[in-house]
Amino acid sequence: MIKNKKIIVVLPAFNAEHTIENTYKEIPFDIVDEVILVDDNSKDKTVEKAKEIGIKHIFIHEENKGYGANQKTCYNNAIKLGADIVIMLHPDYQYTPNLIHSMAYLIANEVYPVVLGSRILGKGALKGGMPLYKYFFNRFLTFSQNLLMNQKLSEYHTGYRAFSVEVLKNINYENNSDDFVFDNQMLAQIFYAGYEIAEITCPTKYFKEASSINFRRSVKYGFGVLSTSFKYFFNKIKITNSDIFKTNIKNN
Repeated sequence: MIKNKKIIVVLPAFNAEHTIENTYKEIPFDIVDEVILVDDNSKDKTVEKAKEIGIKHIFIHEENKGYGANQKTCYNNAIKLGADIVIMLHPDYQYTPNLIHSMAYLIANEVYPVVLGSRILGKGALKGGMPLYKYFFNRFLTFSQNLLMNQKLSEYHTGYRAFSVEVLKNINYENNSDDFVFDNQMLAQIFYAGYEIAEITCPTKYFKEASSINFRRSVKYGFGVLSTSFKYFFNKIKITNSDIFKTNIKNN
């Protein structure tokens, strides 16, 4: 704990058998109280490996529901376990768990309610091996989103995120997509609800076992991102009233 705040790390897993152990070993258990792993119907031995290394809270989707649906299960169970701070860390070892201290302290000390590990601040993305097309795709989408949402994030597409539980309870993430665009919808909801988001520089690694989406799904994701940003913009100027921007009162 930090300042009596319970910290839970959630691991949305899919075929992470070969990387989960390295990820788990680097989690700083001097401050982290619990770890939750949600397996989205992996085809390898992710669940068996998670049990072997000592993860107690394991939830299994009997069918593959998608990255967004995995996160919904993660956050719902973190709230049930009494989390004050929830940190989403991919178990594919693409992001270093060594930043958990920095992210958690910013929230525990009430500096920011949300912290992102940004691959774009500094030179983390290209240095870590991000493909050039993904880098430029990232930059174009981020520029467009900042313009439409009147924000200044360095990137909206990182999977390394820390939240005050208050934020999770007050946005309607259950109404979001079950696919990859879930991440962007969450950030749009957070900004729409008036919360501020901090970013810290995050090194990243691209390698064979690291999760990634192919070009076709990247294009689908890009259109989903732009759609989310336009919904945000039109909601702000009172032209539309999208369900994803309604307060989630069931957890309050």
